[in-house]
Amino acid sequence: MKKLKERWNIESDWRLFVIFLVFAVIGSTSAKFAGPVMDSFGLFKDTTDWYIYWPVRIVLIFPIYQVLLVVFGWIYGEYEFFWNFEKKMLRLIGLGFLLK
Repeated sequence: MKKLKERWNIESDWRLFVIFLVFAVIGSTSAKFAGPVMDSFGLFKDTTDWYIYWPVRIVLIFPIYQVLLVVFGWIYGEYEFFWNFEKKMLRLIGLGFLLK
């Protein structure tokens, strides 16, 4: 944990706990939100072939996750950390141009 705190420039264990909590909540929430979004596109699990349904759902979870990461980071008082994390992640996957 000490290395992670140094890497992320975090002093307190409480702040690290909040960051881990946000990551956990976002993962579950983005997967949950993807279901209704898929339904709104007319792609239902029981009527869509699995090889279409699951890749589309996984691709859809990514932008939902990115937005919720910053929103929940703000709600939990860690907006600056998660916004910087988001910018770094987008640059690493080649989507840094979206930040300009």
